[in-house]
Amino acid sequence: MKQENGFVSGRIKSVKFAVLGAYKLITTEHSVMVQSSLAVLMTIAGFYFKISREEWMMQILVFGLVLAIEGLNTAVEKIADFIHPDYHEKIGFIKDIAAGAVMFAAMSAIAVGTLIYLPRIL
Repeated sequence: MKQENGFVSGRIKSVKFAVLGAYKLITTEHSVMVQSSLAVLMTIAGFYFKISREEWMMQILVFGLVLAIEGLNTAVEKIADFIHPDYHEKIGFIKDIAAGAVMFAAMSAIAVGTLIYLPRIL
């Protein structure tokens, strides 16, 4: 069987799809718009308060975590709605679990932000 794409061209296509997906996520999902805006504000706050290298690493990690899990949650919701557009108890259960995962990530981000910034603010 002949391979259509070489390794490098295949990776380039993958990156293009990933960038397109990230763009769609940021421009169509309101929760991601809010979370991205918060990430920008917290980045500005990081420069203003001159947070440490370790604090930057934690802040970046939780931003990435929240946005990544929000993306997966959105994908689960879109697939569930495509498979079963009407309300179904099992689909609702699956969507609730995916939303719960986002909540855990968001709570972690809030905890990290509180640990970094509350002492500086007070």
